[in-house]
Amino acid sequence: MIPTETIEQLADRLARFERDEIGADALCDDFDAVRDQDIARAMAGASAEEMARALDLLSQERRERVFGFLEPGAQFALVESLDEERAHELLEALRPDNLTALIEALGEKESESVVRRLSPHRTQQALRILGYPPESAGRLMTTEFIALRPEWTLAAALEHVQRHAGHSETINTLFVTDDRGRLLGWTGLRKLVLGEPEATVESLMDSDPEHVTVGDDREKVAHLIQHYDHTALPVIDDRRVLLGMVTIDDVMDVVEKEATEDIHKLGGLGAKQISLRGASILELFKKRIGWLLMLVFLAIFAAGAVSAFEETLKAAVVLSFFLPLIIGSGGNAGSQGATMMVRALATGDVSSGDWARLWVRELGVATALGLTMGAAAWGIGLFYGGTMLANVIFLSMIAVVVFGSMVGMLLPFLLTRLKLDPATASTPLITSIADIGGILIYFGIATAWLKAMPAG
Repeated sequence: MIPTETIEQLADRLARFERDEIGADALCDDFDAVRDQDIARAMAGASAEEMARALDLLSQERRERVFGFLEPGAQFALVESLDEERAHELLEALRPDNLTALIEALGEKESESVVRRLSPHRTQQALRILGYPPESAGRLMTTEFIALRPEWTLAAALEHVQRHAGHSETINTLFVTDDRGRLLGWTGLRKLVLGEPEATVESLMDSDPEHVTVGDDREKVAHLIQHYDHTALPVIDDRRVLLGMVTIDDVMDVVEKEATEDIHKLGGLGAKQISLRGASILELFKKRIGWLLMLVFLAIFAAGAVSAFEETLKAAVVLSFFLPLIIGSGGNAGSQGATMMVRALATGDVSSGDWARLWVRELGVATALGLTMGAAAWGIGLFYGGTMLANVIFLSMIAVVVFGSMVGMLLPFLLTRLKLDPATASTPLITSIADIGGILIYFGIATAWLKAMPAG
């Protein structure tokens, strides 16, 4: 759990340091008591000049680590505020995957500004990774790993690990390759330490390990690491040459990003993610206005549906009092169904081929929900309008809840079949469809009931 209170206190101390209310020694003591990630989080609301001044209090090694934990926007702002030498040092210290993430998050001009400050080697490294498809394993991987040869003794392998440990993101997982760099298997540092020094790496190697190709979707990487409880996964090309690895911390970032993206889509906020803390009014407006304008357009159909039953409303004005209850129940039931299905499809718990079985089950659940909610609403209708109104509300509630649930459950499957993101079956869209359907169902039942009643 993130120590929110600690971060807020540190952010307050940073602000007081900028106002010269506390000295550098006091802030250094605060830095010594917290982790690098917490320092980066506390700096989130600071200006580039404030961040630069605070980072100057840290050792170079720790300064580089804290810089790596900053958000891309903060990293770029800080780099732009520094002189060329200091900016170069911070950028060169970034891990390959973090450097790629920084360049990927920036616009064209900003990216050129970052690349200009890199050494030719790091520039080539970053551009090579950026050449892979977006959302692919290649964009996510780091090229800093340790590879062993199968014929080496464990003593030689441990010596190799000691020499190159500083250049690898992790040494817990060690890959085994042939003389052409092709992946043969992997082993763990624990096995090397506990094994006999004269034994060979091949004797402790797990052959044919789980792996992904460089073009595979990053969600597949996350699924494999989660399913097999790995801390790292090798990334290979079509010739099985080992190109890099994806570590569990990168996967956690992917899982968080994908979950946030799905939640935003379900709320009708679009896929683009922005920091709420640092977002401008214009950015938040652009993120939210699209769906809201579409809902205004859909509301025209809802208004048209109501106007089509003008005679029914004149005959029984009391029907309008229960309209929000009826259509709200359908929208809520549909949103529940859509949320469960989108999440189940995203995690692989269900597939598009399961729709028929799940439809039958959802129909049973929706009917039970409708009967329960209809029974509760029947009593309210009886109190306000008598038996006729109570019966109309009872039947309408059942039909509307079933309709909304079916739409919420089936729409994500339909989008999946069409090769679209099921998360676009967002709550506002489901609610709007359920509203229009609910109006037609409610007033349709009311009209039929009124026509069936004796004159007068």
